[in-house]
Amino acid sequence: MALKVYWTQFAEDKLEDIFSYYSEKASIRVALNLIDGIIERSMELEKSPLVGQIELLLADRMQEFRYLVYKNYKLIYRINQDKKRIEIINVFDCRQNPQKLNEI
Repeated sequence: MALKVYWTQFAEDKLEDIFSYYSEKASIRVALNLIDGIIERSMELEKSPLVGQIELLLADRMQEFRYLVYKNYKLIYRINQDKKRIEIINVFDCRQNPQKLNEI
């Protein structure tokens, strides 16, 4: 059985923040294109869930976190075998302080 991509509420909130920022600072079209690109990138995980690198900044956690990169953003995810899904945990702007990644 293939794993499905699932977005946590925290990750969805991050997408909304990104959309709001770019729709104000650039345009709605730019914001939509960015969000669409992030979501499309996440869908690649359904075919290859282990394609992302292990997130070393979260290596001290019990669960293994991985990430994919899209433009300036890391899509932080974990594989939940019990629920048969890939959980997108965070969409992290790599231009921020890496220590902020621990907020998840």
